[in-house]
Amino acid sequence: MSQPDTLVESVEQVRGDAFVEVKYDEAIPNNVDLSSDKQLLRALESWHPNYLQWWQDMGPEGFQTSEVYLRTAVGVDPSGWAKFGHVKMPDYRWGILLAPRVEGRTIPCGRHKGQPAWQEVPGEYRSLLRRLIVVQGDTEPASVEQQRFLGKSAPSLYDMRNLFQVNVEEGRHLWAMVYLLVKYFGKDGREEAQALLERRSGQQDNPRILGAFNERTPDWLSFFMFTYFTDRDGKMQLAALAESGFDPLSRSCRFMLTEEAHHLFVGETGVQRTIEATCAAMKKAGITDPHDVAAVRKLGVVDLPLLQRKANFHMSVTRDLFGSEISSNAAEAFSTGLKGRFNEAKLEGDDHVLQDATYTVTRVVDGRFVDEAVPALRAINCRLLDDYIADCQGGIDRWNKVIEKAGFAFRITQPHKGFNRRIGEFAGHRISPDGRLLTEAEWHAAQGNWLPNDDDMQFISSLMKPCVEPGRYASWIAPPARGINNQPQEFEYVKIA
Repeated sequence: MSQPDTLVESVEQVRGDAFVEVKYDEAIPNNVDLSSDKQLLRALESWHPNYLQWWQDMGPEGFQTSEVYLRTAVGVDPSGWAKFGHVKMPDYRWGILLAPRVEGRTIPCGRHKGQPAWQEVPGEYRSLLRRLIVVQGDTEPASVEQQRFLGKSAPSLYDMRNLFQVNVEEGRHLWAMVYLLVKYFGKDGREEAQALLERRSGQQDNPRILGAFNERTPDWLSFFMFTYFTDRDGKMQLAALAESGFDPLSRSCRFMLTEEAHHLFVGETGVQRTIEATCAAMKKAGITDPHDVAAVRKLGVVDLPLLQRKANFHMSVTRDLFGSEISSNAAEAFSTGLKGRFNEAKLEGDDHVLQDATYTVTRVVDGRFVDEAVPALRAINCRLLDDYIADCQGGIDRWNKVIEKAGFAFRITQPHKGFNRRIGEFAGHRISPDGRLLTEAEWHAAQGNWLPNDDDMQFISSLMKPCVEPGRYASWIAPPARGINNQPQEFEYVKIA
């Protein structure tokens, strides 16, 4: 297809049986001078229709024609970041937005520390940089695929809207990574961008790259746990990539972090509202023992021990996303300056090169835990995981304050970081949540106390009945403290077609 000569570029796409003219300057909010980049526009002419087809095939099932009260980013300044309005999701304006360039920015870590940040791909690191972008990009459509059926069991229109907001923002984050691939990696980048639309979450023959993104998200409690714990891994990875010496990647991730905060909010408040509904129902029924599971479940709410087991599962699966605690690949990404540590620029106490530094890693040696000082370069993943575990605790503390305020003797806790791990130093070992090494027999005898079992999942499934009347909420979850963009409680967040 030949390129238009005017600055307002356009192509014709097929959506269903209708031709739709796409004016890229209008349809794609951007601050990358898209209209004058002929090569990028040619790549998007091919990719954009395929993306829309992927969204129709794998996006939210049954709601493509519904009007959803969504926030759209049309710029990175305060006036352009959040525009609210009802829109059909296939018509959402996915954009290419980078945080403002920092003049004089230098590479913050690794062997090139202090040198000017790269504005073009450093040739010697081309393959590694492309892989980092592809892995990050692959997580974005994967989570949309995992969550595509949840709208049909939404506990309220408010929650349904939040789900769809997360979905479209994950789609925009895919656009951010695709921009980098097609802009800077030529034919290889265009092929990788297409492959991001071809892999499928949970598909045996062509699954998503990372294991946690092939897990099912069958219910809303799983969704809230995912957005609190697994999207927090996304926050940590984006923050590390935001320290990249490749400036376009750094700028892309810095703006993505702004949107990622909403996903964490959805997860934290979703679990908190579940706890509030449980505690209120228990108090009303005169139940004082949180472990009286049968009595609590009869009230149509989620018992607190089940919330703990769900949290255990999602925390352990997410921790595997950090990879092996000791990793030569992570060392190389840091040493090259392509990926830093969490809050690299704010870290004090080392030279940000780590050539002679050490970091303490817990390992299992001869049937016991041993703390070993290993080269800090090789322990980059371990440090990021430790930062992640610390970052998780804030929301958990707030959940526990709700339980404490209600007067119940129960606390949600994080399990030992070796619990239920399949990757890294603890893979192949059976470890209890309180940090005891177990035999296989001990593990199998007790795992039902620590991880959701079939009865748990059947009970959760029984609660997943849609509640779509404006201002109404399912019995198992409390209303939010305030509406989106300060809308009233009865606001129609989703106009279901």
